[in-house]
Amino acid sequence: MIYDSIGSTSTEWAGKPYAKIAHIAETDGSVLVVPVGSIEQHGHHLPVATDTILVDAMVHGGSEQAGTDVPLLVTPPVWSGFSPHHLPFGGTLSLDLDHLQVVLEDVARTGIENGFDAVCFVNGHGGNASLIDAVVSTVGISTDAEILGTTYFNLATEKIESLRESDTGGMAHGGEYETSLMLHLRPDLVADSDQRDGTTWDEHYEWVGSDLLESGPLSVYRSFDEYSESGAIGSPELASAEKGARIYDTITSELAALFVAIHEHNA
Repeated sequence: MIYDSIGSTSTEWAGKPYAKIAHIAETDGSVLVVPVGSIEQHGHHLPVATDTILVDAMVHGGSEQAGTDVPLLVTPPVWSGFSPHHLPFGGTLSLDLDHLQVVLEDVARTGIENGFDAVCFVNGHGGNASLIDAVVSTVGISTDAEILGTTYFNLATEKIESLRESDTGGMAHGGEYETSLMLHLRPDLVADSDQRDGTTWDEHYEWVGSDLLESGPLSVYRSFDEYSESGAIGSPELASAEKGARIYDTITSELAALFVAIHEHNA
């Protein structure tokens, strides 16, 4: 796993010999979880791998909480996402949309060939969300296995809302939410507080979402340098490791419940 402070887990695909993977896959109700992140700028205070680090941590935490009765494995994270809107800042690696689609489809289909009854994509980057929704259908139509997809920061939003100190917009890109999680999981990668310089979200259309907890009904393309000089949007100055631990516990519990439900439905 990319976050070495948590340690390896019993659900890690990459650490298993092939016979063990096959045994898990062939168990009734087996679930393959695919975390999908990105490599993109997150302001001056967070690393470019933030989305990948966080989604990988969330998925492994959720899979461990799901319990040993759930036959589940987690693939290595798909670390590059669709991030053309972050390219002007540098530090960003992005796949073309059709390339990322093929990668995700191939991972799901070969996972199914291993014998898994369900594949669940867990996304950690907003720019991937619509594509993952599409891949659920493009793979789903070609297999009897169940294909699902979610974005982890769309889960348990009411519970997370109660933890925030910022107004709407403060939990945007590199803001209070992500910075708190990084302070909990990888504080060694978070810059000192004097470099946490988020910007207030400023969008012409009120229907466009301005926060990780509020996606909004309207999509519009903007290069991120139109929103922020630093690349971060939100209130990273309000982040804390304690808040990050509470967000982590909330989301991993929700993911565990989801994974158990997928197993039970497909057993």
